[in-house]
Amino acid sequence: MPACQRIFLLFCLMFNSVLFAQEKEIVEDVREFQKELNEEFRNPETSPLDKDDLAEFKELDFFEIDPDFRVKAELVRTPAEPPFMMKTSTDRTPVYVKYGELYFTLKGKKFKLNVYQSQELKQDPEYYDYLFLPFTDLTNGISTYGNGRYIDLRIPETNEVVIDFNKAYNPYCAYSGRYSCPIPPEENDLDIEIPAGVKSYKDH
Repeated sequence: MPACQRIFLLFCLMFNSVLFAQEKEIVEDVREFQKELNEEFRNPETSPLDKDDLAEFKELDFFEIDPDFRVKAELVRTPAEPPFMMKTSTDRTPVYVKYGELYFTLKGKKFKLNVYQSQELKQDPEYYDYLFLPFTDLTNGISTYGNGRYIDLRIPETNEVVIDFNKAYNPYCAYSGRYSCPIPPEENDLDIEIPAGVKSYKDH
């Protein structure tokens, strides 16, 4: 085998090894997220489930972990946005501010999602840097909760944000009518299927 071919083969092997390691790290990270979410749901003190559902609960139903649904997005800040009252499933109207816009490519298509900051949580030392990413997609009402799902983010140190749709989770309203849940704004409707994250729960 000529030297140039050996070098090319070695390069390919090294590249594949790095790629495999990255995907393994993503999968392990998501599995930890799933484990923590299931533990939250099993714990009577933190579970959103009604008493009868909690007694039968084993684990949430997730899509297969897919590293392709973990994307890097460019955050464009929108500092002049005024506070607004976000619609919820009840009469409650929590105050949010549009923190910025996230631009990313998924499955070869370009998308934009707005990300928000709760003005109440902003005052909490534990959640002062918390960002809220609610969204809807073409799976809603079919394999996922009809009113959309959420992703938790933190304010980044740069303009790059990692959106991992494998960590998309349902509002508490998907499990019980006892809760008041923000409804994803229309501008955060994705014209694509996102078969990643938590699936729908029973008949809710």
